Amino acid sequence: MRLLVVDDDAIFREELAELLSDEGHTVLVAPSVGRALEALSHDGFDLVLTDLKMPRQGGLELLREVRARWPRTLVVVVTGYASVETALDAMKTGAFDYVRKPFRIEQLRETLRLAAQEHEFESPKEARRDPVAEARALARDGLHEVLFVGEEAPADVPHLRGIPLDPSGPVALTEATEQFVAEHPNAAIVVAGIERLLEHHRLEDVVAALDRMRATLVGHGPLRVGFNPRRVGPSAAVALGAAVAAAETHDTLEALANPIRRRALQRFGEAPGTFGDAMAAAELDDSPKMAFHLRRLTDAGLVRHDGQTYALTPRGEAAVRLLADATFLPPGHDDGNLAFPRARPVRASARAPRSKAPRARPRKT
Repeated sequence: MRLLVVDDDAIFREELAELLSDEGHTVLVAPSVGRALEALSHDGFDLVLTDLKMPRQGGLELLREVRARWPRTLVVVVTGYASVETALDAMKTGAFDYVRKPFRIEQLRETLRLAAQEHEFESPKEARRDPVAEARALARDGLHEVLFVGEEAPADVPHLRGIPLDPSGPVALTEATEQFVAEHPNAAIVVAGIERLLEHHRLEDVVAALDRMRATLVGHGPLRVGFNPRRVGPSAAVALGAAVAAAETHDTLEALANPIRRRALQRFGEAPGTFGDAMAAAELDDSPKMAFHLRRLTDAGLVRHDGQTYALTPRGEAAVRLLADATFLPPGHDDGNLAFPRARPVRASARAPRSKAPRARPRKT
């Protein structure tokens, strides 16, 4: 993974960076929140490891900035001073996890392994669908006027109009959607090849455009977004699925993205269980952390707590089925929005995916 280590203690910062680099990660370092924000503005990171206690601005302030500006970047807070309650407050604010100084290398490895699993949560091959077939199906019964945005738009299909996807900017996509919805109260939108926008624009900007399109279509018709799984990374696939989903499905996807919560859900999918059962399934030895994740599952409506026992709700059962299928299909009562990996093969002329960054440990001071 590509990591950013933020700590005002130069010795700890350099030693941790060297350790992580030796583990095979690409690591940059920053001595302050200001330098960290500068690095984040110029480069992409999978995860930020930040100390909570630093002069002027602390880790919580950095966490809030990262969540607001780079929501797909995970944050792990590191502390040798704050209580468990403060660390849990950081998780409530959006931190992926916390580790306390001094920590064992095994603990840090496990945290990074879990973070990698969160980035890898994606839709499998069997969930792939054809955007053209999606557009035809929506237009077939005449209940929707369908706008297909992308190449290979089907011609001469009643209730279906096709326009090319303009890769110059997400704004053009939202404007086309708003104009079509203004003209057709029963509008539905199918977008094929969203990865073309991701080649030129930040994931956050594309997600914001999809959020706006979803909001525009509320009360009209569904939004379907297809992407090429060979050219869209796992974390981006999850982001696209969450962006087009209704609020309820969005919460479910967010809950499922965390591997600890997935393990607990799958355990309760076998049978109701206790807090200890959840700890064992999650391979976790931190009770406050487990309690936090179970509370998130409860708040998301996936788990109910009856005395000493945790059990799945009907929505939790649907989430476990979603995990088994690993698809972004929303439940039947949802609004029909969907993001899916496209089934069509990559053409020979398609641009190859970018190669991973070489293993290195550059320095920012």
